[in-house]
Amino acid sequence: MTILQKKSHRVFNANRMLLLSGGAYLLMVPVVGYAQSTQEAGNDIIVTARRSAERLQDVPISISVLSQEEINRKNITTASDLAIYTPSLSVNTRFGPDKSAFVIRGFNQIGKTAPTVAVYLADVPAIRSNSGTGASNGTGPGAFFDLQNLQVLKGPQGTLFGRNSTGGAILLVPNKPSDRLEGYVEGSVGNYDLRRIQAVLNLPLADTLKVRLGIDHQVRDGYLRNRSGIGPADFNNVNYVAVRGSIVFDVTPDLENYTVASYNKSDVHGFLFAPFVCNPNAVGSRARVTGPLTCTQLANKAARGDGFYDVENSIPQAGNKSSQWQVINTTTWNAPDTLTVKNILSYGELRDRYIGSPLGDFWIMPSGPQAGRAITTATIGVPPGGYSAAQSAFTEEFQLQGNTGNLKWQAGVYYELTKPIETGDRTYSGAFLTCTNIMEFRCATSAPLTAFGGLGLVDVKIKNRSIGLYAQGTYSLTEQLAITAGLRYSMDKATGNGGRLQLTFPSPNTPTVSACATPKRKAIPGLISTVPCDSGTLVQESKKPTWVVDVEYKPTPDALLYAKYSRGYRAGGLDPVIFGAESWRPETVDNFEVGSKLSFDGTFNGYLNVAGFYSKISDQQLQISLIGKSGSGIGSAAPIVNVGKSRIWGLEADAGIEVFEGLKLDAGYAYLNTKLEEYTPPFLAPDSPYGSATPVAVGGRLPLAPEHRVTLSATYALPIDERLGELSISANYVYTSSQETSDRISNPYSTIGASNLLNANIDWRDIAGKPLDIALFVTNLTKSKYVSNIQNNWGPAGYEVRLAGMPRMYGVRVKVRFGS
Repeated sequence: MTILQKKSHRVFNANRMLLLSGGAYLLMVPVVGYAQSTQEAGNDIIVTARRSAERLQDVPISISVLSQEEINRKNITTASDLAIYTPSLSVNTRFGPDKSAFVIRGFNQIGKTAPTVAVYLADVPAIRSNSGTGASNGTGPGAFFDLQNLQVLKGPQGTLFGRNSTGGAILLVPNKPSDRLEGYVEGSVGNYDLRRIQAVLNLPLADTLKVRLGIDHQVRDGYLRNRSGIGPADFNNVNYVAVRGSIVFDVTPDLENYTVASYNKSDVHGFLFAPFVCNPNAVGSRARVTGPLTCTQLANKAARGDGFYDVENSIPQAGNKSSQWQVINTTTWNAPDTLTVKNILSYGELRDRYIGSPLGDFWIMPSGPQAGRAITTATIGVPPGGYSAAQSAFTEEFQLQGNTGNLKWQAGVYYELTKPIETGDRTYSGAFLTCTNIMEFRCATSAPLTAFGGLGLVDVKIKNRSIGLYAQGTYSLTEQLAITAGLRYSMDKATGNGGRLQLTFPSPNTPTVSACATPKRKAIPGLISTVPCDSGTLVQESKKPTWVVDVEYKPTPDALLYAKYSRGYRAGGLDPVIFGAESWRPETVDNFEVGSKLSFDGTFNGYLNVAGFYSKISDQQLQISLIGKSGSGIGSAAPIVNVGKSRIWGLEADAGIEVFEGLKLDAGYAYLNTKLEEYTPPFLAPDSPYGSATPVAVGGRLPLAPEHRVTLSATYALPIDERLGELSISANYVYTSSQETSDRISNPYSTIGASNLLNANIDWRDIAGKPLDIALFVTNLTKSKYVSNIQNNWGPAGYEVRLAGMPRMYGVRVKVRFGS
């Protein structure tokens, strides 16, 4: 069988699997007529995927939902943890767990692009940053506590939600204040010196005024051991505090004002990759030097007996500090008859400061000014008083919802403005340097790396404005058949300026201005005032409609079949420091999806949800690698360009069943087939300092899109005397197949291998009839050594680095509840 025949055979089998799944479901539908309604059984899960409260099984969207109980049982405290347990959801940890970006169905956020997956807290999107070091755009530390639920919506959500995204949305729904005086205090301890304290207090101050306060603080040593003796003793540690407060004020029986204020702060050592392979015979101008140097480093590590979790740091001040606060106010008026009027207003600020050498290369120079000193490919940091990212966000949304019997509708207008605060994004990046004071340019480089050493000083300020007008309605033609249609028109505008000054050091502590990445009008403020290195004002505007049309059929109250077509769109953007590639256009996706949802309650209680989808991406935003011309003073750059077309198709399935009283089984599966179908190399103007682009692998898989993901969970409630409480044992198993981290032809080591992770919990609640709970937990029970990311450094540098996933973690939680 030829390679082409094998590929066709795999595609045929996968398509046949989708058809058989749909056929199997149609055969099952008549059986549902004999089942008792799940609503009568009290097993409903309420979601807000269409901006109003609905049963999960009534919503024609592929959704994964986690309650706070499930979040605790699976020990989810970071974005990376959440991605492990959710089919079709991955996470880009290139800049560490605190800065993770979500990936759904292969739609990946890279560089300074807008998120493909929008994250919302209380209906408001997370603060967007433009940082080159990935300052979140999603969930900050401490986001996963005291939630009503967490919803992962898969596929474009481009009509009802504020920020356009092509991959999906994640909704964090916090617990609202209630009319009960209650609360809890929970403490956790575990290995790696884990200490965590959570506390929540709900106060009904009056019939019309209710308050809820919560705090979550966690510290844990890093599991990556630093063997260099320079800087922190470990990396990938945890040290955050998160606070959330909310107030509900019932102005009248029909008018509610709901305010949520949140704050989180993190101060950690940061993350660190580690080299794992080198090429002693690399042929590139830089790689033929750095490849052998890395081989020496790997030999030294092996001689010392370094293990999978051992790394080497070269930056004494390495660390990552971040903070974020946000206030959200929602006013809801349940007007007479069938109209609801809602206004959602928010403001927040994000600050992030990162210093480090993320690649983990650690070379001891044998001679020259740096003899005996450790140098590295990249040193990233911020000048005194500066930030890697400093951005504010203001949003305003006015919404109308109506219900006239057969027609449920909503319409509104959304406005978002994010802009730089204080210094904006001001950073430096050094290559092959030893510096005693970077901002005074007291640095040195030496042979054989003199030609590649340098210092880039970057100052960027970007403002993003988004306006959306939307309307969507669902019309019930009969009690069983309904049609939904929605339309949104978005107007996005990015405005900014900035530049990068490139310095070299032919003599120690004596900088020479080699080039400006954007040689236009004026100097970067506060750096070298005599060199014109500012881009001037740049603007990128886009106006796009997005829509959704679907048909929903309910043969019984507990069965739903749907088919839909939706258009998604992701705004363009700016990166002023890359001359000739400062902006990129919007990306669009056409998504076709069919699905079914079935719930049953009788001899067995359970559910089965299946969705098949096909997505076509146009004007795809890809990050490529540009190589500087000889003598330009520019080494390389990684701009975002619209050069690709891709297609993605797959299958998602979620199922759960209560086998007998006390034993519940849940399973999830996602199949992804992704392909980059077209790549057009970018045009480089004659005056561009860049001479060529690294080739891209047309026909290959998209990054961070594993073909298979399987999740299995089992929970068994032991039959003990109810006077002793409730005792249960649970286990979660996750299999993730191999995935690519690069679409570049020149990297043979870009594949993350398959992983198998097993977690387990023992929960004892209401011990001896008291409001006391104890849980024993362990993650990665089998001590599996897996890789969470690979940096794609092989082609230009002759070596590759990886980020180790978490080892086995275990501990105990004790929770004391109080109140009514």
